[in-house]
Amino acid sequence: MAITYDMEIPSSIPADKMFKAFVLEGDIIIPKVLPHAITSVETLEGDGGVGTIKLTTFGEGSMHKSVKHRVDGLDKKNFTYSYTIIEGGALDVFESISYHIKIVASPDGGSICKNRSIYKPKGDAQVSEEEIKAGKERASGIFKKVEAYLLENPDAY
Repeated sequence: MAITYDMEIPSSIPADKMFKAFVLEGDIIIPKVLPHAITSVETLEGDGGVGTIKLTTFGEGSMHKSVKHRVDGLDKKNFTYSYTIIEGGALDVFESISYHIKIVASPDGGSICKNRSIYKPKGDAQVSEEEIKAGKERASGIFKKVEAYLLENPDAY
């Protein structure tokens, strides 16, 4: 049985800038703003679009060394991005893990990152609320670090 959770993270950054920084330039920005957590993101095959395979290497002390993910969807006009973990990470207890991100404009000129995560456990593997909460906090933390970077470097994007 799949476990799905949705999360919304507000930002003062406009949707187009946040999408560009968080998704399109995320491979460069995220290791820059979270070097202890993510040391690198490299494209193994593809051009960044659907079907691209990327390798994310985590910092020392992380629970997992690395993960490979496949880009499943990328819509630069509607600011949507989806990907699936295909190797490494928590795939020891999950059959699949996929993420769907949509960044929408908010009435105040900022944006809201709508994030849906879908976990399909292997067999009868159990996932605790604490594990799900920790995953949500990590995702929110990455988004907020990218936001802080953009606020400190307004001319970067």
